[in-house]
Amino acid sequence: MPENKLIYVTQPSLPPLKEFTAYLEEIWSSRILTNNGPFHQQFETELADYLGVKYLSLFTNGTLALVTALQTLRISGEVITTPFSFVATTHSLWWNNIKPVFVDIEPDYFTLDPEKIEAAITPHTTAILPVHVYGNPCKIDEIQKIADTYGLKVIYDAAHTFGVKIKGNSILNFGDLSVLSFHATKVFNTFEGGAIICHDENTKKRIDHLKNFGFAGETTVIAPGINAKMNEVQAAFGLLQLKYVKEYIKKRQEIAKLYRKELTGIKGIRVLYDIEGVDHSYTYFPVFIDERLYGESRDALYEILKRNNIYGRRYFYPLISQFPTYRGLPSANEANLPVALNVAEQVICLPIYPDLGMSNCHKIINIIKDQSL
Repeated sequence: MPENKLIYVTQPSLPPLKEFTAYLEEIWSSRILTNNGPFHQQFETELADYLGVKYLSLFTNGTLALVTALQTLRISGEVITTPFSFVATTHSLWWNNIKPVFVDIEPDYFTLDPEKIEAAITPHTTAILPVHVYGNPCKIDEIQKIADTYGLKVIYDAAHTFGVKIKGNSILNFGDLSVLSFHATKVFNTFEGGAIICHDENTKKRIDHLKNFGFAGETTVIAPGINAKMNEVQAAFGLLQLKYVKEYIKKRQEIAKLYRKELTGIKGIRVLYDIEGVDHSYTYFPVFIDERLYGESRDALYEILKRNNIYGRRYFYPLISQFPTYRGLPSANEANLPVALNVAEQVICLPIYPDLGMSNCHKIINIIKDQSL
């Protein structure tokens, strides 16, 4: 990568174009472009096998998958969720006329804090919508115990967790439903795309009906569904991506190891480490800046990196609860969310993608080191 080229927080991983052309020729020959075509069916089967899940439904993007997941379980009233996520998490609630109730995050890996959930439950609460932030698993056992006690559903926003496992078991096998994103910025992409993972055949049938206008047959509509189907080009691309995704993850891991080695020990810089027993996919590499110890604020470092053509991202700043749509909610009160507020003011996600190159990694590292006290 040339020295003066812009370095973004991520870059889509792409397979060899010549290999994709063969899939496109098949699509051109068949003229089947959508509506559960042969590539869609094949991709759904192979992806479920790769991820270690039994039932999987493909979607045209992750946001429509979230919206549909809530419809699938007939969620209503109030849902407890995190303010520390991408806005699609909470927007999916709003589109279903559900009131989001924000609770704070835990300080280690910034996922929903189970100790704060019970106090937020009301007679209107029907579900919990946690996020596996940066691909780090939520405290799934504690969350499930609370859900079981109060009769709540658990839908995981698993957009960051493609291929993540806990003691050999896919993270997608926990909760009632899990939702994936295959957006271009993710470890595994199908240009745009997504999926819902469920645990029984009847639930999968309902999901598949809802994502196809509610059709259960040629002339039978059983629910007010939407059009959220993945098309054949996306599915074909996904099939090809499956051949390379392990290589993508391995290269990301190498970059994460280098960042950790070089940035650990710098005063005012905090990095996250792999969790024992978890197979990570290295979706993001966040660092957290303590201005008092580091000597520069997070925003100052962010601008210094930009001046050097390095575009990190402040995921997730500001908090969802600070956006105009949500800041009027009682649960958005900043006194309610001290950990999330502090983390949002400190975080920068550094560039991480397979083609970044070690020389660019060292460039980023040296800039960060040069600003420290």
